[in-house]
Amino acid sequence: MLLAAYAMPAAATAGRVHPEPTHAYRNPYQRDRDRIVHSSAFRRLAHTTQVFTGEMGDYHRSRLTHTLEVASIARTVARTLRLNEDLAEALALAHDMGHPPFGHAGEDVLDECLAREGGFNHNRQGLRIVELLERRYPDFPGLNLSLEVLDGQRTRAEKTASDPQAPAPLLECQAVDAADSIAYDAHDADDAVELGLLELATLEEIELWQHAGRRARARYATLDDEQFRRAAVHELIDLLVGDLLTTSRRQLESAHLASVEDVRRRGRDLVGLSADLQEQKAALERLLFQQVYRHPVVVRQRAEAGAALREMFAHYAAHPERLPKRLDLVVATEGPARAAGDYLAGLTDRGAWEGARQLRAG
Repeated sequence: MLLAAYAMPAAATAGRVHPEPTHAYRNPYQRDRDRIVHSSAFRRLAHTTQVFTGEMGDYHRSRLTHTLEVASIARTVARTLRLNEDLAEALALAHDMGHPPFGHAGEDVLDECLAREGGFNHNRQGLRIVELLERRYPDFPGLNLSLEVLDGQRTRAEKTASDPQAPAPLLECQAVDAADSIAYDAHDADDAVELGLLELATLEEIELWQHAGRRARARYATLDDEQFRRAAVHELIDLLVGDLLTTSRRQLESAHLASVEDVRRRGRDLVGLSADLQEQKAALERLLFQQVYRHPVVVRQRAEAGAALREMFAHYAAHPERLPKRLDLVVATEGPARAAGDYLAGLTDRGAWEGARQLRAG
């Protein structure tokens, strides 16, 4: 595919922190994608909470399936806007690698435990993983990803995406952020209804869901509630992605970007939804926050998970000699608290529960 002038060409990569020769048949971003997929941090996402823990069943999303769904949407957006699809895919696959067990509940607890050490943020942790903590190659720490992927993750970690003084994120990074938001809104609603935490009738009070529902019923004459919900989720994603592409094309044309340098200088917030759809989407997010993320079952699970992580953090911060040997350098250079945080952040939900059980058993 011929890339647009504002896309990031693989041949123009700034390279890697640790220089490596070019590969015979893979461009730099394809190599990044493969390194991410083959990493232990990526595999761990299969058993890490997205919103709902594994004890609630097998249907709902894990952090890994969410990541794959984001990558799917991001690739569609990148291809249609003539962005670099390989770079968008690598950014999408890496975007949640820093999430600890138990999703945002785990992140909040580790941020609290590490308050005196600079706190904890899953985006910063993702950067630590790919730059330092992964040990898959003898020549360097981390995964030695391209500087464009690292910069995309750093944009999230340092929250510079909305800083008018900072260079604008690459359009591929903007596409991934938009895909992430679309994916978790649609799929959190789907999972919540499947798990009985949200009534379909309550969703149907939201204008955006009503719009998706009308499209689903126009396509299919007769649907039971389960069929309708799944059809409506498909229509919801299609509706949002379609609006995103139409709006972004119009904004990109108006911006008259002739190069990646133009994107860096004045390409902020060019990949996104129309104001009307963004407002409707925000209403859906408010419903999810009030009815799902604060549901008593979810709140109880967060509290139980938080208590387990606090106990384990206190134990390992006080006894760093019980941490894996691979964290010795972190203990020596950054202290036992940060090493304990790295260890806990690298566990799956199951690993964290088992560790807490063993600790409580003495």
